[in-house]
Amino acid sequence: MARAAHRARGRRLLLPLLCLLLQAATAVLFAVFVRYGPESDPALWHLGNHSAADNAFYFRYPSFQDVHVMVFVGFGFLMAFLQRYGFSSVAFTFLLAAFSLQWATLVQGFLHSLHGGYIRVGVESMINADFCAGAVLISFGAVLGKTGPAQLLLMALLEVVLFGANEFVLLSVLQVRDAGGSMTIHTFGAYFGLVLSRVLYKPRMEKSKQRQTSVYHSDLFAMIGTIFLWLFWPSFNSAPTTLGDGQHRTALNTYYSLTASTLSTFALSALVGDEGRLDMVHVQNAALAGGVVVGTASEMLLTPFGALAAGFLAGTVSTLGYKFFTPILESKFKIQDTCGVHNLHGMPGILGALLGVLVTALATHDAYGDGLESVFPLIAQGQRSATSQAVYQLGGLLVTLMFASVGAGLGGLLLKLPFLDSPSDSQCFDDQLYWESPPHWHCHLAFQVPGEDEDEAHGPLRTEEPDTQA
Repeated sequence: MARAAHRARGRRLLLPLLCLLLQAATAVLFAVFVRYGPESDPALWHLGNHSAADNAFYFRYPSFQDVHVMVFVGFGFLMAFLQRYGFSSVAFTFLLAAFSLQWATLVQGFLHSLHGGYIRVGVESMINADFCAGAVLISFGAVLGKTGPAQLLLMALLEVVLFGANEFVLLSVLQVRDAGGSMTIHTFGAYFGLVLSRVLYKPRMEKSKQRQTSVYHSDLFAMIGTIFLWLFWPSFNSAPTTLGDGQHRTALNTYYSLTASTLSTFALSALVGDEGRLDMVHVQNAALAGGVVVGTASEMLLTPFGALAAGFLAGTVSTLGYKFFTPILESKFKIQDTCGVHNLHGMPGILGALLGVLVTALATHDAYGDGLESVFPLIAQGQRSATSQAVYQLGGLLVTLMFASVGAGLGGLLLKLPFLDSPSDSQCFDDQLYWESPPHWHCHLAFQVPGEDEDEAHGPLRTEEPDTQA
């Protein structure tokens, strides 16, 4: 009990100190380095004799709004399926995204938009920071319920730096095309989270297995997240693309791919389900795989048929992954993937990168016409052939996997430090460890879960409510 009291006192100080320290550090860096960009600084904008209607804000902000909703509402509620972890799923998403947006503005600014010693910000930097936050939240899904808020903030601190470095290598050094982030966002975020989950492996997770499930209302909340993500995904993929036909094409390809992945998810879920029943886990997640798989190729001439085919394949692979591969990940590879990010983001992300390789290799001047310059500028300028650009695209995938796996492996060692207050094996997936208890938590405490007596680190465990789902 004395040890549990000591841990509680440490928890009272750890998160406040870390939040204040990180906010103070980013505030100082903003004061020194961050300035308004040419389209938000009044002196710079009017110096160019622009009309107000020319400002990119009016073209980009609707897409930014959609991406912003995806990050805070879509991801937050998608992860609210756990029966006793809803507070943490939504609120820790809120916390991580809020910090990541600030930190990503700095990291991406130093790497991409440092002019005259200053980072120039505008609506495009807001969109790019949201993309980085999305990768962090994908990784969060792999360790959901098994990490404390202090660990998650440090994860974001490290991952944003690695995300920015990987993005810089791919987009600026290798000059690959990845408009919707199949590689830079989904593959990176998924495999960073999966490797981190492996390093933080909890060998006695069966003590918390009874809480790693959903109830009727928690699945409904998660489905809210799914619907928001599904609706706004065309904006997510098209937000950074060149205005005009490229952005229009990206939205169309994503739109059709999502519809096909939804149909394949329902088909495969019923096919592999017990007595032909659908599984809500499949519908919540695999139906979104169509948005992931066309991320890289969405601005290319994938064709509407190609988008349908890619989406159908992604939904199929994702559904089968939830049914058959997730148990193998834990039993054989010791990877406890809470949200199944490998099935929604990992495998579809790799498929999306490979699809980008294929479509790039088929690019010709005849097919794209003058529009080749906006999609593949190096091919249009004669600096690369379609084949060599495709090889660079494949190299981008390999670089992403390297950054994600090596970075997460090293980061996991940091997050294992005992003072970071990781939840014990028997107290995972439980809000009560970090939140004030709502009244209903104190009602109907009829029995204690068998096999859970007293946790050596946290003292007596709270008793469980009877399952009212019967």
